[in-house]
Amino acid sequence: MDLNQRFWEIDVIRGLAIVMMVTYHLLFDMAFFGVYTLDVSTGILWWLARLTAFMFLFLVGVSLVLSHTRAELKGQNQERSGFFFKYLKRGVKIFFLGILITMVTWIFIPQDFIVFGVLHFIGIAIILEYPFLNKKYLNLILGILFIILGLILAQFTVSYPWLLWLGLKPLGFITVDYFPLLPWLGVVSLGLFAGKTLYQGYKRKFRLPDLSKNHFTLLFSFLGRHSLLIYLLHQPLIILVLYLLGVLDLGNLFYFLN
Repeated sequence: MDLNQRFWEIDVIRGLAIVMMVTYHLLFDMAFFGVYTLDVSTGILWWLARLTAFMFLFLVGVSLVLSHTRAELKGQNQERSGFFFKYLKRGVKIFFLGILITMVTWIFIPQDFIVFGVLHFIGIAIILEYPFLNKKYLNLILGILFIILGLILAQFTVSYPWLLWLGLKPLGFITVDYFPLLPWLGVVSLGLFAGKTLYQGYKRKFRLPDLSKNHFTLLFSFLGRHSLLIYLLHQPLIILVLYLLGVLDLGNLFYFLN
């Protein structure tokens, strides 16, 4: 067993999700800045955004299981406190990247700035899911339960913003990126279940042809391995490309930002 191996199919799926995300955000930016009239909040584009998010967060769960299993088999951080602080550190790092995104969007798009976006969520989810990394069917049950609770909470509005992180939105709340714990923690839990089922003992438990050297696989694996960096950089790069192509006027850009 090679404990340093990566499962190429996971990187490929994450890379595919990256391409889907960039595609959706390109269309979103064109609509947001008035480059092209397009409704990204309904129909196939709405489903594209949700499917992309589901793929990313499902793989967060799978990857947490793989990382934890590999560390256990290598004998690293044998004390539970060592494991916990490893994931606490990782979660806090990603959460503070989310805070950085909040600050940037508050400066440039204060009317729609991100309060609890995907990076905030992933950072918190990594910490909260730690006690469940060695569970299997419990994660399946919790995953379904969290999704159902999230769908129920989405039907209500409140008069205060203090439970945005959980899934209760105040009336009139608008943001360009919102991933509350419910229902999305359920998607991560389903990923944990899948990871324990499909990759138990850091071994693939299903047959798959070896396509790891395929050019398609190598390209999407590269994207998948650098998903966080791509997420952080893709929006300013999209805006720069639109400007260089002459379809986004900086004057109009600052008009929309203000």
